[in-house]
Amino acid sequence: MVQAMIQLNEHEDRILTIVKGKYGLKTKSEAVNLVIEKFEQELLEPELRPEYLKKLSKIRAGKYSSFKSVEELKKATS
Repeated sequence: MVQAMIQLNEHEDRILTIVKGKYGLKTKSEAVNLVIEKFEQELLEPELRPEYLKKLSKIRAGKYSSFKSVEELKKATS
């Protein structure tokens, strides 16, 4: 486990206290970990998210057509 000393202003400290109380956490360290986890879920690149991997597997299982040239593709779509 990595330990870090962080500086928080009064507002940030209040937010952590609210998170700690809302989720029934014992320490502010747990609150920081929860905030990081939520941030990760919201902002992680989609290709790393489990939902995206599930969607990608459905796409890969689909039916596809192959074309030898762009002209052949244009004929098929028109």
